[in-house]
Amino acid sequence: MLAKACPQLHSLDVQHSMVESTAVVSFLEEAGPRMRKLWLTYSSQTTAILGALLGSCCPQLQVLEVSTGINHNITPLQLPVEALQKGCPQLQVLRLLNLMWLPRPSGRAATPGPGFPSLEELCLASSTCNFVSNEVLDRLLHGSPNLRLLDLRGCARITPAGLHDLPCQELEQLHLGLYGMSDRLTLAKEGSPLLTQKWCHTLRELDLSGQGFSEKDLEQALAAFSGTPEGSHPALCSLNLRGTQVTPSTVSSVISSCPGLLYLNLESCRCLPRGLKRAYRGPGEVQWCLEQLLTSLASVS
Repeated sequence: MLAKACPQLHSLDVQHSMVESTAVVSFLEEAGPRMRKLWLTYSSQTTAILGALLGSCCPQLQVLEVSTGINHNITPLQLPVEALQKGCPQLQVLRLLNLMWLPRPSGRAATPGPGFPSLEELCLASSTCNFVSNEVLDRLLHGSPNLRLLDLRGCARITPAGLHDLPCQELEQLHLGLYGMSDRLTLAKEGSPLLTQKWCHTLRELDLSGQGFSEKDLEQALAAFSGTPEGSHPALCSLNLRGTQVTPSTVSSVISSCPGLLYLNLESCRCLPRGLKRAYRGPGEVQWCLEQLLTSLASVS
């Protein structure tokens, strides 16, 4: 009834609702051609709704978000990546939030899907172990040159080399934080310069919290922000280094190079002096941190 009575309706949010999947599918069959945004909570009924999307009932869909409900569903969602690319070719935002999901195996001789040519935001953030690998990321993003935001928090299998191979050249937000899971994992010790050297001219937000990169590796990575052309400054305004092996000289260098830095998280950074391991908000606090670091470096030397 809603689909027929509201011909201008183009967005539907049924997260955390008791609406039956059959009703949602009926709605999409009627209103699908004009649908632009859809928000879902994953449950046993989600498969039927996704089946409708894969069948191209919403060819103009621009935003798709599937999140986990309060009661975690133990059965992983099987997502046929290439079929979704064909069914929703206009997708600009794809969020699979805190979701245990498996990309349907592509097979050895499978041809690459069409990609998401309009995709600007991909969020696969998760607080639990997940199955997102470099290969899965490539299947999702090989045709997305305009990506601006990539949120891979909790995706511990992704490596800097896998990210460096992506076609997007103007990434603005990159979130790679590993929250409370680093202890159980063998993390990459090197490779972070591959990320900053590729995107230092466009990155506004960078989150490396909990990553295992070495002191030297982080020094080389963050030095990329001081190598911008004369007269221009890096766009970086938010940097999360919580729990990393970043050193005082590296932090002071990146603050000096990035005058627009408004948020800096140095909590639990083992190599920093006591009293400075905290989050800094606003230009005043960030500059205070720089002054303290320079003072401590001068006293050591």
